[in-house]
Formats: sequence, C-alpha cells, structure tokens
Amino acid sequence: MSATPTLKKALSQRQLTMIAIGGVIGAGLFVGSGVVIGDTGPGAFITYGLAGVLIIMVMRMLAEMAVANPSTGSFADYARAALGNWAGFSVGWLYWYFWVIVVGFEAIAGATIIQYWIDVPLWLAALVLMILMTATNLFSVSSFGEFEFWFAGIKVAAIVVFIGLGTLFVLGLWPSKSLDFSNLWSHDGFLPFGAMAITVGVVTVIFSMVGAEIATIAAAESSDPERAVTKAANSVIVRIAVFFVGSTFLLATILPWNDEDAAASPFVAAFTEMGIPYADHIMNAVVLTAVLSCLNSGMYTASRMLFVLAARREAPAQLVRVTRRGVPAIAILASSVVGFLCVIAAAVSPDTVFVFLLNSSGAVILFVYLLIAVSQIVLRYRTPDSELRVKMWLFPVLSIITAAAIVAILVQMGLQDDVRSQLVLSLVSWAVVILLFLANKWFVGRRPVVEGVAATTRPHRVLVLANQTVQSKEMLDELRRIDADRDATYFVVVPASPIETGTAATHGPLDVAEATREVAQQRLDDTLATLRAENLEADGELGDYRPLRALAAAVDSFRPDQIVISTLPPEESVWHRFDVVDRARAEHSVPVTHVVVTPVAAEGSPR
Repeated sequence: MSATPTLKKALSQRQLTMIAIGGVIGAGLFVGSGVVIGDTGPGAFITYGLAGVLIIMVMRMLAEMAVANPSTGSFADYARAALGNWAGFSVGWLYWYFWVIVVGFEAIAGATIIQYWIDVPLWLAALVLMILMTATNLFSVSSFGEFEFWFAGIKVAAIVVFIGLGTLFVLGLWPSKSLDFSNLWSHDGFLPFGAMAITVGVVTVIFSMVGAEIATIAAAESSDPERAVTKAANSVIVRIAVFFVGSTFLLATILPWNDEDAAASPFVAAFTEMGIPYADHIMNAVVLTAVLSCLNSGMYTASRMLFVLAARREAPAQLVRVTRRGVPAIAILASSVVGFLCVIAAAVSPDTVFVFLLNSSGAVILFVYLLIAVSQIVLRYRTPDSELRVKMWLFPVLSIITAAAIVAILVQMGLQDDVRSQLVLSLVSWAVVILLFLANKWFVGRRPVVEGVAATTRPHRVLVLANQTVQSKEMLDELRRIDADRDATYFVVVPASPIETGTAATHGPLDVAEATREVAQQRLDDTLATLRAENLEADGELGDYRPLRALAAAVDSFRPDQIVISTLPPEESVWHRFDVVDRARAEHSVPVTHVVVTPVAAEGSPR
C-alpha cells in the first residue's frame, strides 16, 4: 500500500570497507597469538589457517542468505525463517549477550594498557573508556563509522608494517641479518606437542577471529547493503590469510616458539628482535587502538541486535526508538549498562562474578555460528537456484562439514579441562534464553481472545484505534455495522509505531522514524478514503507510538461515545502483550469494542 522510503546513507563505502577489513583484527591477535604459539609450537599458523577456513565458510553462508533475503536483522532473521521463532530469539539474545560481555572485558583490557603509561585505578580507566565509546555511539551512526574507520586503519597499518618488515627480516634483506627460517624446526621440532595440538589450539584461535559478521549488520545502514555484504564476505579470505596466518607465520619464524617475551607480547618481542626502537610503546598504543575498536564495534553491534529484537517483538518496544540523528539511543544505553556492570564486577569480584560472566559467554558465539550454518542449509533447499546471486561453495558438502566442524570444536571444549567450564556455563546461558522465549510466548498468548463489548446505546462519535489491522475486512465490517443508520462520526487513530508498521524490520535506525511516519500516514489515508467512499463521515490523525497514549490524546480531543480497538490474534499482537484493550476499558468510561482480525500477508506493510 505504501512505497518503502529510500534508505539514507549513514555509513560510507569508505567506512564500511575499513570496518570489513579491520573487523576481525582484535587484541586477540596482538596478544593472544603468543599464547597460541607457546601452546602449539611453530606450526601455530596452521591452527590459524584452520580456524580461518571456518570463519570464511560462515561468512560465505551469511552472504548467500543476506543477498537472497536482505534484512536489517541479518542472521537472527535467517535462523527464525529456517528453524522457527525459538532460533531467531536464541541467535538475537545470545549474540547480544556475547557482545555486551565483550564490551565489559575490552574496557578492562584497555584500562590495563593505560596503566602501562598512567598510574590510575583500573575501574576508573575502564569507566572512562566505556563512557567515551557510549558517547561516540550515541552521537550518530556516522561518528561510529568514522571512529571505527581510523581505529581499523591503525590496526591494519600496524599489521601491514609488521608483515613488510618481518618478511625483509626473515629473507635476510635486513641489516646484519641472513636468510633464516631455523626457528620453525630447531626447538624440538615444528610441532613439539604433536599434531593434535593444532586442533586443540583452534578453540582459542576461533575467538580471536570473531567479528567478521559485524559487516553484515553495519551494511544495513549503508546505501548499498547487498554490495557491502558481498564485498565483506569475499575479502575475508585475504584478510585472514594475510593478517592472521601470515603474521603468525612470521612471528614463529622470527622468534623461538618458547620465548617467554613472545608469550607475553609477541609483536613487541618481534619488533625488539628486529631492533625497532620504542617497540613496546608503539605496540601498546596499537593494542589499545584494537581494544577501543572492539569496544566501539561491540557497543554498536549489541545495540543494533537489541533494535532488531524489539522490531521482532522479542524485546521491549521502546528499544526501537531512535533520536533525530537516527541512533537507537535506548538500545545503546541498555547495552552499555551491562558493560558498566561488568566493569563493576571486575573491580568488586574479579575472581568470581567477572570470571563467571566471561565463562558464561565463552562458547556462545559458536552456538550462533552453528545456527547460522544449519539455517543456511535449510534455506538453501527452500530457495530456487535462480534467486541466488551468491552461493555457498560445493553445497551441501562444505555446509555440512562447517556445521560438523563447529560441533567438533564444542566437543573439544568439553574435553579440555581449562575451557570446559565455558562450554557448560554457555549452555546454561542458552537454556536461560530458551526459557525466556517460552515465557515470552506464554505471556503473549496467555489471555483468551476478548469478545467485543457492544455499546449500551447507539454511538454517534466512534474513535478507532488500529495500525496493522486498519484496513482489515473485520474492522471495516464492524464500523459499517455501527453506522447502520448512517449518522455516526468516525475518528481513526494510527499509532506511528515502527513495530506495528513493520518499518523496524526493514529499515535501519537512521531512517526508521521517517519510514514509520510515511507508512502510518499511508495506512491512515487509505482507511479514511475507504470510509469516505462509503459516505461515512471520517477523520483521523497519527498518534504516539504507544497505543494507550495515542488513544488518551484522541479521547481528550474527539470525546467519543464508543471506542473500537482492532488487533491481530493474541499470539501475533504486541498490543495483547501490554493489555491494551483491558487497560483502555479501565482508563476510559466509554464502551470499548475489541475486534480481532485474521492476519493478511500483504496488509499494508512494506515488503
């Protein structure tokens, strides 16, 4: 019924490109690579390669689904479409939980680095970093993009410089240095702990690569989402091969795998070995940048997932509210609150509460990736090849292998004493999410359909409150019945809600408000035109996004003697969840007729 408004350009292609390039580079590479090399040996770059292949496969599957079915909800929507509402609910909330814990953890990590230069309490430095990144995200979408552009740029530049200088060093093109690859085998061999150490290390490495999928979420706020998603998926191969596998290979070649300095800070140790002055200060600054980048991206990603959950009626409706700059401020603040709580937990109870929070999210991202893989397999069989512009390679073989590999990593976590608690507590987190889903489903459907209450006397001034159902046959039939004698006056109120109009499911935060007003206005105009075409006296207005407030304002101005509220069935209506009909009857002295309509697929919602 209404044209979908054109998306505004919030994130430039320049910003998206750098977000895609730098998205997988975090402090886990700059610091964690030393631990992996120490636990695996010189062959650690193979571990990074195996984990990288898994990430590449997941990104390719995401690209196939995203290009075939563009959605601001990204992989949460694909899981919902393939496996049911429980899967979409699980992916959305698990992914949000993972990133808000990461936000708190990265704030602590950044504060630790700051202490290298400044003697300041850890909690205070972490708090300042949290406030700065929250403010950056609250200001505008483009401010997030610009900060992330420069953060990612510094990370990429540092890796490129290291790879360039490290290559010259190992090839003997460095002053007073000859060709030397002996560190790959001269200290107890290439794999001192055996071949199985390669697969054990994948459990650690996989988490340092998380973040490639952020580009698919950020793309929803770009001018060309399809191009951005495809480009991000294709470029992840080069990024992982060069930045992770390449840099790890050079680290293992430049330094002995059992070097204690390398275990603590491998890039600093490598630069020091090459004779680069002030290597510790330079790399600490780079690592701080990587931490801030992850903190910035984590805040952005968590808030957008909350926005999507609210748009799908799986989180409070207020979370879809955006500022004039197109920022989902409430979703950002809700996410940052959890980050602040993590900082407080780290300060008050670092060895119990904080560790519990970290462990309870440890395997969550693997659950999300597993649901993505299974969703792609299911949706691929449902989608004709002619509708697929991007395809998963060698389907279904590689898709099944990818899903099996993720399960194998989870099993490996269960077998390793040091990470078993992460698997167990993460499973508990998933169980809690499933219970919340069931509770939400019960809450929505717990009330029986309320029968309509007829007016005690024939009404003359009828106030109609509806949104999704505003053009339904049942509602129009009810209005015709009320005006059997052709002497009633109607006033139609359509709450300008991004949830009921469907725009929260099809638009990013930047332009959802404009799109909501346009769709709601179109619905109102069409309804008034229909009523007037039948010679009924009708007027109307757009109301507050909260239906009860929209109703109260209209009651004050129109003074009706009957109210008609039209909703979808309880299991599909967010108005039932908030008892709109019962509360309207309690708050207003005039009779309230409740019309429950049959859902219609193309009922005025933008598609």
